[in-house]
Amino acid sequence: MRTKRTISTLAAVTAVAVAAVGPASAGARVQGNAVPTRAKPDIVETAVAAGKFDTLTALLKKAGLVKTLKGKGPYTVFAPTDKAFSKVPKATLDALAKDKAKLRSVLLYHVAKGKLTASKVVKRKSIKTLNGQRVRVKVRGDKVFVGGARVVTPDVRASNGVIHVINKVLIPR
Repeated sequence: MRTKRTISTLAAVTAVAVAAVGPASAGARVQGNAVPTRAKPDIVETAVAAGKFDTLTALLKKAGLVKTLKGKGPYTVFAPTDKAFSKVPKATLDALAKDKAKLRSVLLYHVAKGKLTASKVVKRKSIKTLNGQRVRVKVRGDKVFVGGARVVTPDVRASNGVIHVINKVLIPR
């Protein structure tokens, strides 16, 4: 099963890379020792490539938010891992999957406008999300919590913002 997921992820990343390079670049000549560079991946491409956000990316597609998070931004995404989603009751996930408006609201509760690196996040008491509500920020020792979820990996950079990996799915009030 892990092999299938890895192959699927590699195929998706390869497709994204080919799409990003495009046919015009395929015929470009390389001068001297220059190596063509690829633009830094956007938030969605970064999440897909990480291989631990399959549930999040699937729900973003279902909610019609992929185009938004591939947009110019910048955005800050508090991204729950697949393990975090596995803690959500199946009935809750099923209900969200059936109600696009609620699903969008929950997913947008994980996104803020602007590029808020960890050094900026820890200076705030709360952050306004794209669903209109605010998430509280708490710092306890060397641990940072956003909306009750612990930030396990801060500052995953993308071309259009930053991702902070969290250990819990945020549910708005």
